[in-house]
This record gives sequence, structure tokens and C-alpha cells, in this order.
Amino acid sequence: MKIEVLLSKYYGLEPLKISTLEGYESTNYKIRTEENTYVLKQHKNNKRTHALLLAEHRIMDELVALPKYEFSRTILNKTGQPMVEEEDHIFRLLSYVEGDFLANVAHSNELLHSLGVCLGHTNRVFQDIYDPVLFAKETVWDLKHFRSNHPYLEYIKDSKDRSLLAYFFLQFDTHVYPVQHLLRKQIIHNDANDWNVLTTNGKVSGIIDFGDMCCSWLINELAIGLTYAMMNKESPLEAAMPIIRGYQGIYPLEQQELDVLYYLIAARLCTSLCNSAYTKTLKPDSDYITISEQPAWNLLHQWVAISPIKAKDSFRNAAGYSVSKKKPLEKQLQERNKNISNSLSLTYDRPITMTQSAFQYMYDDQGNTILDAYNNIMQVGHSHPKVVKAGQTALSKLNTNTRYLYPELLSYSEKLLSKFPTTLSKVFFVNSGSAASDLAIRIAMAHTKKKKTMVLEHGYHGNTRMGIDISHYKYNHASGGGQQEHIVATPLPKVFGAGFVSEKEACSHFVSITEKQINTHSGEIAAFIAEPIVGCGGQVPLAKDYLKTIYPKIRAQGGVCISDEVQVGFGRLGSYFWGYEMHGVVPDMVILGKPMGNGHPIGAVVTTNAIAKSFENGPEFFSSFGGNPVSCAMGEAVLDVIEEEKLPAHAKEIGVFLMKLLLQLKKQYSEIADVRGEGLFLGVELIDKNGSPNTQLAHSIKNELRERNILISTDGPFDSVLKIKPPLSFTKANGETLIKEIESILAELTKF
Repeated sequence: MKIEVLLSKYYGLEPLKISTLEGYESTNYKIRTEENTYVLKQHKNNKRTHALLLAEHRIMDELVALPKYEFSRTILNKTGQPMVEEEDHIFRLLSYVEGDFLANVAHSNELLHSLGVCLGHTNRVFQDIYDPVLFAKETVWDLKHFRSNHPYLEYIKDSKDRSLLAYFFLQFDTHVYPVQHLLRKQIIHNDANDWNVLTTNGKVSGIIDFGDMCCSWLINELAIGLTYAMMNKESPLEAAMPIIRGYQGIYPLEQQELDVLYYLIAARLCTSLCNSAYTKTLKPDSDYITISEQPAWNLLHQWVAISPIKAKDSFRNAAGYSVSKKKPLEKQLQERNKNISNSLSLTYDRPITMTQSAFQYMYDDQGNTILDAYNNIMQVGHSHPKVVKAGQTALSKLNTNTRYLYPELLSYSEKLLSKFPTTLSKVFFVNSGSAASDLAIRIAMAHTKKKKTMVLEHGYHGNTRMGIDISHYKYNHASGGGQQEHIVATPLPKVFGAGFVSEKEACSHFVSITEKQINTHSGEIAAFIAEPIVGCGGQVPLAKDYLKTIYPKIRAQGGVCISDEVQVGFGRLGSYFWGYEMHGVVPDMVILGKPMGNGHPIGAVVTTNAIAKSFENGPEFFSSFGGNPVSCAMGEAVLDVIEEEKLPAHAKEIGVFLMKLLLQLKKQYSEIADVRGEGLFLGVELIDKNGSPNTQLAHSIKNELRERNILISTDGPFDSVLKIKPPLSFTKANGETLIKEIESILAELTKF
């Protein structure tokens, strides 16, 4: 039936103009007659929709108690009924509410306060209403059923965006569901977005579209209103304050409700983005569907950079509650020192108490968001949802050891070894990079029947007894115990500071020294171990062609070559998945650790079939936890994320970007002597006016950045090298922030 005929037949109206309005679940028309303007909504006819529309009509009638606001009212047809059923459709005629959409007006504090007041009044009217239809209603737009949106994640095209949403699904499970029984429930409007809120003369004057109305947690009403009001704001939390104050003055909130509000706002953003992505597959040309999409993405990226503690305290403060209590740092230090040895040092002059994290951000107990440009262990980002979920799922089913068969071990070993040349075909799983180093030397000695190990000066390979023996960085320390007889230490083949005019000359010099040492100990060296970029030595890349020359010499005298990839592996170097690739060599053994489990303790030795075979003839090797199902599941998830999010390419792009900014900074400040590294494994060497290592400046920059909520660290023989090795989720914007603050600190510290 034509719309004109339906309006005339059932309502006695003769429309002057009919225009189409878009909607999610209904077809809407704007109807203009000589006297009035209406909205006609067309729904598919079924029992569920019929019952819900009648319930909506009943609830909307209750809003006559709020004469200061305009709400859509149902226009009864000629027979006094709120609906018309015709040709498999249900039609409803509603009054048209005049006003300017909240989306189209400037947001003053007065306007935002009035939004809170309006939502408070509306919810108070609904407070004691019981409607069995709405109490039973389930919809993906009800945050109480937030998890029902999870299947829509697959429609988010960008893998990094998908991970961000998945992170907030995980946080919702952690922080909201466990306390859901404490949240008040009642009927709410459930969709106070900026296209459903009307304003007049700088204040909220009405709300339209009650199609998502349901019985939910009361706080969800405010969460939804806040979400849309905070979009396109430089400071979202500031925009939230007047809304909360307005609501609190009408319908007081409980503290527990405020404490989950951060996660509910994120959930609404995720719900909107998931449904938008899915609906675009059905209606690809709909502007209505995508109108809030980019602002929602922008706010979600802002939101993850806001500390949950800061948000919680801000919400409490706006509602007149006391903020969360923080334990004084001095008290925490006393408790730590009581139980923990001082040999376990703390970073920074003013230590940090961490509480939560997300990708490249960490959150301290004071409500600060801290940009992490330092923790390379969290390779794919702090609390990455895919890795966390993999561990949770595996731990809930089985955790055992390699004396049994289980699919996680088989699947992960297959996927891990696919990242290596075919010659490297066997893997031994352990719990850390230190354990891997220890095992690698043990295997090398068993295979070669030799006892000596050649190491690089300033190298570090772990904290076990064997690890210390082969770590010049450790044993050469004043209290390090000194070099053992079975260790052959060769100079670090560095380019900067070596006194040569070219890398080729530097390489030739260091090769000559190392070759002489190999000849001196010929037939005695079981293994040569080196990092492709020496981290503790100051982020120093080995001179080009050094390994390509030395590896054959080691093998010729009966030894094996070990590449320590604990810090640089798994795509951190951008152009190279493994550090040895940048030197054009293939080692006999590879040591893995740190980022392998994204913070979960897992390490490995990867080697050839022949070397592994020779180790089978000695005492059985067994690690109680190495290769357990949980570790394998998390390790495989890390590999999946690296591939899905194209993190090596991202590391290369951001690394090039950071290197460019650092080199520009080097031109401005003579204190920056060298900028080096690859991908997101960078070092900045600092000197004083005399050209000596500037330990104090490096220390000051590190600690001043900490005061500005940015994490880096220092290293090198004189602790004079800034090391930058962030999670691979680090962005260009993060890089700009980091370099801007380093420049600011340098300007301040070097102005005299």
C-alpha cells in the first residue's frame, strides 16, 4: 500500500511532502501536512516486534510527567489504536519533535549539564515501571549483552583495530561482568546518541527514538550519553564532568556504577563500531550507518590512552565521591625492601607502581598513562587480547609437560620452525632466554666435544651460572667474578667510536683480531655466540660482513655458531624477522626468549637435526615447564599477531620515522654523538663537550622522561646510550611525542 493511501485511510491525513529517513531496523518517513509534521515508522510484522512496539507505546506515555521536555508521542489511528498492520508490515505514526540535534550544535558546559539533567529525569520516570516485554528484551545494543557483539569483530577489516576492540571486550569480561550483580537495573532509553538528543536555545529539550529501550543496568544510560557527547573533544574526560554532575543532581549514582563507567563507555564504542562494520556489508552505501564511525574510532584511540584509574577518579569526583585511595610510594618501598633483595633493582630515581596496561601504554597507580618506549618483551603490545585469551583458554583446559602428547606443542613447534631456514629444524623449549643460552652452550659442548666458548665484549646472554660466564657485560663488572678460563672474549666489532673512517675498515680490523684468537684456540672452541645487535653494549649493530667472515672460521676449527635473538628477534628489526638475516648468515643454533611469549616466560633453542641428534646420546634433557600447553598457545598467538598485524613492516616504518627524527635532533645537539639500530631497536649515544661518554646526561634524560610519563632506558659500557625499543604497537604519533619530549629536555639541560 502506498504511504499516501495508508495515511489517508488510517489517519485521515493528506501529506504535502513525504521524505525518507534512515534507520537500523525500520524504514522511516518524515510526513509533512498543512498543520503538522510526523514520523511514520515501518517495521516487519511479527509477534516479537508487535509486542515490543506496544511496550514502547506504553512506556512513552509515561513521559507526559516531564512537560519541560519534548518526546515523540504515538499518534493513534482512527480506531484509537497505536499501530496499523498492513501487508506484512506494522506502521506507527509519531509526532515530530522540533529542535537542533546535539550533533549539530556547539557543546557548552551548560548544554552538557542539561543533557545529564534530562537523562536523570527520564530515568527517574522509568524507575518503578515494570513491563515484562521490555524486561525480557535482548538486543546487541544493550551493554548488559555486550559479548553478543563479539562475533562482529570479524567484520573489522584492519587487524590492529580489531585487536583494540578485542582488548576492550577482554577488559569488560575482567572488570564489569564480575560486579554486574551490584549494578542497579531498570528500563532505560538506551540510545541517547547525539542524533537522538534535541536541543533548543543551548539546552537539551527532548529525546527521540525509543526503539532500543530495554531493561538494563541503569548506568548504561549515562554511559551511552557520555560516549557520544565526548566524541570530537580534545579532552573527553572534561566533557564528561558536567553531564555526570547534571545526572547526579537528579538521580544519584552509586559509586560502583561510576567505577565501571570507563569500561561501559568503551563497550558502547565497540558495539557501535562492530555493528557499523557488519551493517556496512548489508547496506554499503548508507551514510546513516557510518555517520558516527570515524568519531567513534577517534574516541576509542583516545580512550585507550586514558588511565582507567584517572577516569574512575574523575567520574567519582564529578559525582561528589572521594577518589580511590593510593598507597604512598614510601610505604610501598618499605614493603618491597622488607621482602625483596636490593640486588633486584628498581628503574628510575622515582620508581613507578604499575597497575594495568594496553598495547604501548602502561597505567600507574596515580592515574597516569605512561607511554612505553622501552619494554621490548611485550613485542605485540601489553595485554594483547589474542595472547591473553590464548593463555586463559589453554590454562582452563590443560597444563602439563613434554612427556605427554598434546596439540599445542605440535602446532606451535611447526609454526615456529616455519620461520627458519630448513636447516634449523629442531626446537628445545625452556622457560627463558637465560635458560636457552645455558642449554645452547651445553648442547654445543656435547656436539663438538670441546669446552671453550668465544663471546663478544659487552655481550649479555642470561642470568644462569653459564649465562654469566659467557656474558662479558656481567663477568667484567667490578663485582662480576672475572673471565673464566674456558671463555675467549673478542672485541665488539663496532663502527662508531672505533676510530676508523669506514665500516669496511672497522670490520677488517676486528675480523683480524678475532681470527688470531680463533687460531690461538683452534680445535678448542665449542661455540661462538653473538647478538646481531649488541643490546647491553649500547644497541650496537655488528660491523657488516663480520659474522659472514667469522662463522666459517669457527666452523672450520670444529665449533658451532650461535645467534642470540632474545632481544632482536620476532620482527623487531623490521626488514628482518631474525637479526642474523641482516648479516647474511645462517647460524647453527638460535636462542629465543623475551618477546617469544609477550611477557609469558618461554624460551627456546632452535638448531639443526645433526646437533640435536648428538645431544640425544647424553643424559635426558627435560624442562618441567618448557613447552607446556599454555606457553605454546601463547607463543603461537604471538606469531599469529605478528603476521596478522604485519608488525615487521610496521616496525620498519616506525623505525625509519624515528631514525629520521633522531638524526634531525643530532644535527641540533652536539651531545648526540651517534644514532644507530634497526627497526624498533634503536640507540642514541651521548657525549660531553670533551667527547667522553655522557652518563649523567643519559641518566637525566631517562628520569626526566619518566617524570613526563614516557619510558626509555640507558645502557652501554658507560650507561651513556639511550635505548628505544618499544612494543611494536608503537605509532608515529607516539614517536613524535617521544622525540618532542627528548628535544625539550635536551634544550633545558644544555642551555647553559
